[in-house]
Amino acid sequence: MPLPLDFLRGLIGSLGIGCAFLLAQSLVLLRKGRGKLGNFYAWLIRTGLCLGALAIRHAIDIEAAVIWTLAAAAFAVGYWQASHEKKPEDLTRTIFPE
Repeated sequence: MPLPLDFLRGLIGSLGIGCAFLLAQSLVLLRKGRGKLGNFYAWLIRTGLCLGALAIRHAIDIEAAVIWTLAAAAFAVGYWQASHEKKPEDLTRTIFPE
């Protein structure tokens, strides 16, 4: 029994949302000088393919618009999270008291 096309569109859309999140993190790492340009382009291509595949066989409908909006929100959250890193705690005095 084949899977319905709407289920596959939702699955590809959820992959696109995750790729948008990781694209933002890759962008921040690239700007900080800790990331590679190849990783950024890889996430950019993956995100573009996943989100572009939503409109190939169907017209742009509410499902595609909701997924694109969620992808934009995931991009914003990923960018904010990667740019506001929390510094690791120094536990030297806790583990090894004087």
